[in-house]
Amino acid sequence: MEKISTSFELYGKEYRLETGELAKQATGAVLVTQGETTCLVTAVVSKEQKDYDFFPLTVDFIEKMYAVGRIPGGYLKREAKPSDKGTLTARMIDRPIRPGFADGFKQEVHVVATTLACDGQNPPDCICVGGASAALLCGGTPFDGPVACVRIARDKETGEFIVNPTYAEQENSDLELTIAGTRDYISMVEAGAEEVTEEDMLAAMEFGQQAIAAFCEKQAEFLAMVAPEPKEYPVHAADPCIAERVNAHFDEMSAALKDADKLSRMGKVEQLKASIKENDFSEEEREAWKSDIAAACKALEKQAMRAMVIETGERADGRSADEIRPLYIRPGYLPRVHGSGLFQRGQTQALSVCTLGLLNEAQRLDTIDPQESKRYMHQYNFPPYCTGEVGRMGAPKRREIGHGALAERAILPILPSEDEFPYAIRVVSEILESNGSSSMASTCGSTLALMDAGVPIKAPVSGIAMGLIKEGDDVVILSDIQGLEDFLGDMDFKVCGTANGITALQMDNKAKGLSTEILGRALQQAKEGRAHILSAMLGEIAEPRAELRDTAPRIETIHIPVEKIREVIGKGGETIRGIQDSTGASIEIQEDGTVHIAAVEQEAGRAARAAVEAIVKEPEVGEIYEGQVVGIQTFGAFVKLTPSKDGLLHISRVANGRVGQVEDVLNVGDTVKVEVIEIDPKSGKISLDRLDKPEAPEGSAPAPARAPRGEGRRERSDRRPGRANREANSGDGRTPRRRH
Repeated sequence: MEKISTSFELYGKEYRLETGELAKQATGAVLVTQGETTCLVTAVVSKEQKDYDFFPLTVDFIEKMYAVGRIPGGYLKREAKPSDKGTLTARMIDRPIRPGFADGFKQEVHVVATTLACDGQNPPDCICVGGASAALLCGGTPFDGPVACVRIARDKETGEFIVNPTYAEQENSDLELTIAGTRDYISMVEAGAEEVTEEDMLAAMEFGQQAIAAFCEKQAEFLAMVAPEPKEYPVHAADPCIAERVNAHFDEMSAALKDADKLSRMGKVEQLKASIKENDFSEEEREAWKSDIAAACKALEKQAMRAMVIETGERADGRSADEIRPLYIRPGYLPRVHGSGLFQRGQTQALSVCTLGLLNEAQRLDTIDPQESKRYMHQYNFPPYCTGEVGRMGAPKRREIGHGALAERAILPILPSEDEFPYAIRVVSEILESNGSSSMASTCGSTLALMDAGVPIKAPVSGIAMGLIKEGDDVVILSDIQGLEDFLGDMDFKVCGTANGITALQMDNKAKGLSTEILGRALQQAKEGRAHILSAMLGEIAEPRAELRDTAPRIETIHIPVEKIREVIGKGGETIRGIQDSTGASIEIQEDGTVHIAAVEQEAGRAARAAVEAIVKEPEVGEIYEGQVVGIQTFGAFVKLTPSKDGLLHISRVANGRVGQVEDVLNVGDTVKVEVIEIDPKSGKISLDRLDKPEAPEGSAPAPARAPRGEGRRERSDRRPGRANREANSGDGRTPRRRH
């Protein structure tokens, strides 16, 4: 294929799509560019069809540090495992693409998005979704596209929506909405916001849908230029008799689903499925149709659950569509930790724990994004025991990273600034029991933990997961979905926010035809659910604790002159380490002279502060010090006033009466009480007077008489080696100059 490219402008940004030059052995490959940010997106379809009961799609997003002109950190100096940002971007590409493949397509598909160049202005993630769609369509795969993704920001000053904002434009926005789909429907939503109202969020979604349609149109024009050759891909179709036999057990499945207890219900459903396989199919059929029988049983479960909701308005656990599961809330659940909160909703249970630390404990980021660190860290753990299963535990999986990022995004807008609360904050949510909406339980539990820790948050946050059952024109929106409704429903729509507005959204849609009208209904129903949950939380802890826990570090903040930073740090960090070792406090110094002092014991913090202030203190006339004698000269003694300042105590002021030698009254190492009497404005030299002077000791030698100036010089010159001989040889006492 020859190189084909097209450039276009949309919403004030320049874009380019290109194929035919790079990665030509891939099924499809597209180079996509916004500004100078360039990514190569490839798609490969395996040649083999495997007997999966799911669609085997894998998406990888590869951050290349050369794209931003950096060498990777670490010993090996090469890209290793994906960063959290890379993992989240891979999920962002996967979610809108997955629903676009035909049912029964079982060949493995691998999509790889690689950053080749990043200009530091335009993020690469959104364009990679469009690039993946174009690569799949260029390869002739059975993919229902085009699909596009846009990010919508809103200017804080003008209220204007911005499509695919630069990093700088996003900084001045109160909204970050990432939305993906086709020209006809929305399939994925991610959002973070500063307490944006439901009406404003819906308006942003509607604007985003229009932008998606515009990008899909440009992608279609590009594909018309490429004119990919259609390829025949087998799409598996099960024998119709399988569904007929399985569907005969509809009433039994409906009965099995009507059990509020998750484990009991799952046991009944699995028992019924096993009975169907055993009794309705021969051994040969079970072997030949293994995945098809499993898929048919899953379809029966889905059909029975959806029919129950549509026809009766009743859910599997007996709740109505907008009913919230029973709540159990306990802030301060754990001793000793800085803050904790247990949040349980139905059979989903999250224990969140908050830890406070110095700002230098913030997480450093080694990514292609301009952001170098983050002060607030939220981590979500989903161990196998929370669902009654066994499994290996290790590095967090994509799901855990995604859920943690969502809760983090929900909490960020309500955290106090660094100036108000100079702490790094880490919250860990341990999911101890799960039956759906665990990420929202994590958000609620984390709010409890922050309030229990005494973090002065602007407003408490609650979260709820909304679901959807859509059969033709029949639409039922479900509040607080459980695992079954997430697994078999059409939508997983998570909404977080305060009483004032939304702080985070996440939605995955499995049903085509999801309109903004349905999303608007879901947002309003979610608002009511959030208010119910928030009221229950505030009934247990009405506001953040007034004081930090005894186990939490107390951080004091002082400001020192920038020119004094070196003195506080000392040579090789010797001074600051000495203060930390002697007091037990931790000290962090920022470039602008801000000093954060952290200590669990209050006295330790006070001692460290006093030590730092003593170093930077500038003595003033009239101040009194008890200082140590650090040096003695014939004319007086030098007394240390502060770690960086000495003053001169003249010999005439060391005692009452005449003193011949300073050593008759003072020695190095003595402590003496002095007053600052003069500071030279030009040199900064400090003159001192001794308080409580002793009487001059008897027998102190008188001060030596000063010799006439000339005589003294002659005497000194005579003592120089070889001086007399040189004068004798010169005749006139001068040595002739040598000329070179």
